[in-house]
Amino acid sequence: MGATATPVTVPHRKLVHKVVHHTVVRKSVVHHTTTRAGVLHTNAASLVTTTHSSSRTAHRIFASPWTEPTYADSTFGDNIEGDDPVVRKAAVDALGPYNGTVVVADPDTGRLLTIVNQRLGLKGAFQPCSTVKLVVSMAALREGIVEQSTRVQLSRRYSMDMTGALAKSNNQYFATLGQRLGYEKVAEYTKMFGIGEKAGLDIPGEEPGSVATETPSSGIGMMTSFGDGIRVTPLELTSIVSSIANGGTMYYLQYPKSQDEAAKFIPRVKRELDIEKYIPEVKPGMMGAVSYGTARRASYGNPEQIYGKTGTCTDTVQPGVHLGWFGSFTEVAGKKVAVVVLMTGGRGVAGPIASGIAGGVYQNLVSAHYFGDMDTVTTKLVSMRK
Repeated sequence: MGATATPVTVPHRKLVHKVVHHTVVRKSVVHHTTTRAGVLHTNAASLVTTTHSSSRTAHRIFASPWTEPTYADSTFGDNIEGDDPVVRKAAVDALGPYNGTVVVADPDTGRLLTIVNQRLGLKGAFQPCSTVKLVVSMAALREGIVEQSTRVQLSRRYSMDMTGALAKSNNQYFATLGQRLGYEKVAEYTKMFGIGEKAGLDIPGEEPGSVATETPSSGIGMMTSFGDGIRVTPLELTSIVSSIANGGTMYYLQYPKSQDEAAKFIPRVKRELDIEKYIPEVKPGMMGAVSYGTARRASYGNPEQIYGKTGTCTDTVQPGVHLGWFGSFTEVAGKKVAVVVLMTGGRGVAGPIASGIAGGVYQNLVSAHYFGDMDTVTTKLVSMRK
């Protein structure tokens, strides 16, 4: 494959925090901090007021650009009658006080084992940020644009292959692939991977994401590096990473409403994706993200290997919402689990933080012996690697 490409410039998006009011208060020393948290999908910006202690106290009021709180009770209102209780506890404990959702699924059946924050998990369609690079990678490989080892020239002296680009989430690399693929192919593959349609089967309240009907005004490079023009749900991303985990079978995601339904669970195949031969070319980059790239917080020193992709950006449709995504899966001694985390909020929300939450889920599952006795698991893993 050709390795030369016209360098594509991808602008960095920056947020500016503006001071909207400044007063100096001459009074006695006051220790006081006030925060008004935002409400899910509100249009009003959160105000944060801080007063610093001194004999001449400065009182500043800042207008936050964020309309979502970074922290919230993400378990409120969830129906957990059909959840796997061990998985549910692992996910809730890992998410902690953050405002977000954690979706855990069995990639080999499509069963949803838990959804923490079902309001967000079922109805939240947001920009995928850099998680879109998984789909773009598959599209570029399948269309013969590049191979895993093809080095794409990003500047006069700098080039990168797919493994490094996925691990480090290089925007320019994926903007270049977008230019080569073009809008029609990008749209075709996003839809092939289920974006724009419900991922679940008869899940009450589920809403699908969407794909722009034309190249977004920001350009095809922003579409394939930041996900501009694409809206993805946590369930859709769960379906994508599950399909990669199991070799290309896209199952309908099913969410049992009771333990009786869970006991009678029957997997349903949605469609087969012709991606099996390309998965080994994508997995090293997903592994690299956890080993040395943007998802290092997901790695916690246990023998399980986690494959994942982070995403961080400000939602273009809801510019008051900052997003932190992590789509991932692991396989331990033949048992697969997919974990998707979406964080919404403001300061402190990012893909690397989301990867740490997913790492916490995996670690909690290991501690609960979900994958079996770890001495036995380690022996099996060593045996498999020989």
